[in-house]
Amino acid sequence: MTVRTAAGRIRNSLAMIGLAHTLHDLALRAANRALVIKILRGMTAERVNADYLACREPYRSMFLDEKRLRGFGRDPANDLPESFLDEALAQGDECYGILDGELLAAYGWYSRRPTPIDPPDLLLDPGDRYVYMYKGFTHPGHRGRRLHAIGMTLALQHYLSRGFQGLVSYVESNNFSSLNSVLRMGYEVFGSVYILRAFGIKFTHAGAGWQAHGVRIEPAERDADSGAGALAGATRR
Repeated sequence: MTVRTAAGRIRNSLAMIGLAHTLHDLALRAANRALVIKILRGMTAERVNADYLACREPYRSMFLDEKRLRGFGRDPANDLPESFLDEALAQGDECYGILDGELLAAYGWYSRRPTPIDPPDLLLDPGDRYVYMYKGFTHPGHRGRRLHAIGMTLALQHYLSRGFQGLVSYVESNNFSSLNSVLRMGYEVFGSVYILRAFGIKFTHAGAGWQAHGVRIEPAERDADSGAGALAGATRR
C-alpha cells in the first residue's frame, strides 16, 4: 500500500467513524502485523424490532432445507462450499434465507451447539438460553435493502416462539459498520472477549457479562466429545 493510499483510507475513516474509532482500528491493525490480537464484542437480541419484520416483494423468507442449500452451494457467489454445508448440517445448524424468486439474496446461520469462531481454535457456546447467529451474508446485488437485519429479526421471532431467550453473536471491536448495523436492529452489547496469540502464548479473557448470560468462549479441543471440535476449521462469521 502506498503512503498516498494509506493517507486516503485514514481520511475516509476519520470522516465516517471519527477520531477515536479510527485510532482504535489503526492500533489493532498495527498490532496484528506482529501477533494476533482481537477484541470481540458479545451481544444479544432479545426483543423483536418491528421496523425489520416486513419482507416485501419480490423477496420471501424461510428456513432453507438441505436440498435448497445444496443447490445454492453450487454457485460460488453464495459462499456455501460443500465442506461447510457438510459440517454445518451434520451439526444440526439451521439457515434462514431470503429469496428473490428462486435466487438466494441473503442468509444467516443459527446454531444451538458450541461453534467455532475466529480464531478457529475457539468455540462459542451459546448455552441453553440463546441461539448463536453466525455467517450472515447478503449477495452484492441485494445490499443496501436491510435484508440482513430483516432475516435476523424474523429468525429471532421464530426462536423466541420456541422458548429461547434470544440470539447471541459477536462482532470484532473495529468492525464499526457491522456494530452499527446490529445495534440498529436491536442487539445489545453485554461484554468483550480479549484474544492474544503470540510466540506460542495463547491468552483469552472473557468479561463477566459472558458468564452472566450463560455464554462461553472456550478452546475447541475441550469440546471434542460433543463433535464440535471437528468444525474448528469451518469458516464462520
